[in-house]
Amino acid sequence: MSLLRLSALVLAAALIPVSAAQAAPTAEQKAEFYRVCMGIAENDTLCSCKADAAMTLIDERFMDVVIAGMKGGATAPEDAVPYNTYVAKSNQICKPNY
Repeated sequence: MSLLRLSALVLAAALIPVSAAQAAPTAEQKAEFYRVCMGIAENDTLCSCKADAAMTLIDERFMDVVIAGMKGGATAPEDAVPYNTYVAKSNQICKPNY
């Protein structure tokens, strides 16, 4: 197993579940996530699943990172691996056999 893959798995474990010390994403963030996703994918099933998954996979701060990335914003270097890990985990949940 490569060091990068191992690092991604460790970070994935750190992202799940959101701890009590971290604030869960808000309902407003979930709604914005869904709106942005629909603007990209136009797939209600996928966007609903991804929005639901985000609520348990990431915290409030990172939800802003994900939404900004979906809108085409740059991801900060320190958020790049956790962002990719989140995408992989949400794809695993919402797009089985992807």
